[in-house]
Amino acid sequence: MPLLSRRPAGTPRLLLLSAALTLALAAGCAGPGPQSAAPAAQAPETAAEKAAAAWPAEAAPAAVTCPEGPPPGARCLRGKDSAGAPYLIVVPARWSGNLFVHAHGGPFLGAPTDARANEDIKRWSVIVREGHAYAASVFRQGGFAVTTAAEDTERVRRIFVAHVDKPRRTFLHGQSWGGMVAARAAELYPRSWEGILFTSAVVAGPATYDFRVDIRAVYQHLCKNHPRADEPQYPLALGLPAGSTMTNAQLAARVNECLALNKPAAERTPEQRARAKLIADIIRVPENSILSHLNWGTFTLADVTRRHGGAPIGNTGVRYTGSPNDAALNADLDRAGLRFAADPAARARFVADVDHQGRFAVPVVTTHGIHDSTVFVEGSDTLRQRMVAAGNGQRLVQTFVESSEHSYLGEAIYPPLLQALITWVDTGRKPTPVTIAEQCRSLQAAGGGAAADCRFLPDYAVKTLASRIPAR
Repeated sequence: MPLLSRRPAGTPRLLLLSAALTLALAAGCAGPGPQSAAPAAQAPETAAEKAAAAWPAEAAPAAVTCPEGPPPGARCLRGKDSAGAPYLIVVPARWSGNLFVHAHGGPFLGAPTDARANEDIKRWSVIVREGHAYAASVFRQGGFAVTTAAEDTERVRRIFVAHVDKPRRTFLHGQSWGGMVAARAAELYPRSWEGILFTSAVVAGPATYDFRVDIRAVYQHLCKNHPRADEPQYPLALGLPAGSTMTNAQLAARVNECLALNKPAAERTPEQRARAKLIADIIRVPENSILSHLNWGTFTLADVTRRHGGAPIGNTGVRYTGSPNDAALNADLDRAGLRFAADPAARARFVADVDHQGRFAVPVVTTHGIHDSTVFVEGSDTLRQRMVAAGNGQRLVQTFVESSEHSYLGEAIYPPLLQALITWVDTGRKPTPVTIAEQCRSLQAAGGGAAADCRFLPDYAVKTLASRIPAR
């Protein structure tokens, strides 16, 4: 028997909805409008869905005390699915009937734990505060494994349906690297979702990460300490050689030895300041993000290459720009042996695990901070191109925010996005960046918030990913 025997009466919408919008929603429930996307249930069954039919039955989750984040009265349920992935489900006291299945960012290289679930619900409790149920898998394994994470995302949705209640609507939310997971889940299990929300998400496929090899090459050219001359040499596109025991702290020490990023600019030597500026100018990232990108290009890249039996990312033929003398820079990289070819077989395996083709047969709403230095906003253009090529361009609405934040863009940003997506699915009335920005201001006014916190940029024109990361 479901852990929730019935939905609370009334099926409430957003707690701050205006009366006019509530009436509009009610009027739209009679049937989809002319811009409505085809219901997910009408999509043909995929091979992944057929395979999922053989998955074992899942045990019921256990009721637990909620971690920090969910509002008072919310019910929290935990469990571990049949593949070994921990998960957390949260249902508000007054449930709208909508379920948002969340795919978290990362990836994290350690074993999955409940702590990861606690961190995510603390950040994304906005979903529950707006009246919607939340379900999130921690994924069965650490590291850069996208297809299995997509399977775990589908599995937690099934657990909710089997043991909690049948949602009125089911939505997929992908944040950061979880956007890559959500995109994969959307194509593997198209009949499971009625709408998709991407926030600060990786939506441009493997090309998103090409610059992490670029930064390794440019850093080594300037700093020559990762690896040092007296250490075993290896192609930097591997991240680290097999058997390496390097730690994050040891990498940080090397970076600070060369760039002194742990010190104010005024306390660095002229050489350290010059090297840091040069890396930032060539890679097109702020100096304070250099270490995090080198971390990915070291430890996460090593995980990727181990999983796929070789280096799936290379920099052969890439011409770097942004230095005082680009010709000399590229010639120096050639002479120093800092060009690395991707292994074609490893590349093919990597692409098969992580990529998408924009085949999303449901409404898709996105948002991204335009100064995000972790996942570049220009990846949004790749998503648009792929959805258009797949014949789904009309199913996409993209919004952009004046922000340099990545993990969370602010309390004002997400409620209008949630409601825009729900209303689109319910009524067929497609939102626009303008109407989402207007709804943000309305919700802020109704709740006593500041309209200035609605930092949407309806007229923003995103550039191509190739304008930020050299194509290869």
